[in-house]
Amino acid sequence: MREFTACKESVDECLQSKRFTVAYLHSEEKTMEMHIHSCHEIYYSISGGKQFFIGDKCYDIEPGDLFIINQYESHYLSQRDDVVHDRIVFSIHPDFLEKLSTEQTDLSHCFLYREDDYSHRLRLDKESQNRLIYLAHKITSTTGYGADVIENAAFLELMVMINSQFQKHDPAAQPSQKYHYNELVGDILNYINENIAQKISISSIAERFFLSESYVCRLFKAETGTTINKYLSARRISIAKTLLASGCSAADACEKSGFNDYTNFIKAFTKAVGISPKRYGINAVN
Repeated sequence: MREFTACKESVDECLQSKRFTVAYLHSEEKTMEMHIHSCHEIYYSISGGKQFFIGDKCYDIEPGDLFIINQYESHYLSQRDDVVHDRIVFSIHPDFLEKLSTEQTDLSHCFLYREDDYSHRLRLDKESQNRLIYLAHKITSTTGYGADVIENAAFLELMVMINSQFQKHDPAAQPSQKYHYNELVGDILNYINENIAQKISISSIAERFFLSESYVCRLFKAETGTTINKYLSARRISIAKTLLASGCSAADACEKSGFNDYTNFIKAFTKAVGISPKRYGINAVN
């Protein structure tokens, strides 16, 4: 299997092949804005050193951390040019994972289980880290007769290992490991996510916290690495994807995710996801 060195190329190939891809990424690749993929993502940090913003949560990153992100979750990696950040990213098409699953073994479990105490992060022990790197290398280095069979076998072993680690994981141990924002930014994030379906603007946030609009914008960008408007749009599109996949109409998804203008919703969703909300809903249900 080809080893990718750019995230976008890896994701594009995953969506086209409807299988999975592997990318080895380094600090020199430009960080993407907050975004959503139409595939699942396994993100393994080799060197650590940044923060990962996933949905309404943010995590510090240590060597050996593994993050599990599903196709509905917006995410963003903080930009720090002074930090070397090597990582391995697996992009996985949901349909491919479903085909590989059995009645006894649901390989999608780690992507679909989402409770209030859920953490996107697993902190792997040294043995599991070495096993993950070995399997990733096996997937990308095997050639010749039977290469596709060996790739699939290594991928299956990888997903079984990750799901096993996930099921043993104790979410109660996570809060002390979670990255903590400036207290004010944390309050702003909580306010946004508690009212995401309502009409929210920079001016309403500034008014709510008795601050100037310019100060709110500067503080939020400094702490999260993204803007309030980009965060709002990504979160709302993420929520809309979940609603559409559950059978909700495009109009209802627009309203329930907090988009006040249907035309703007269509444009924002199509730009972020690549297809219209209506088409996405049809594909997801079928």
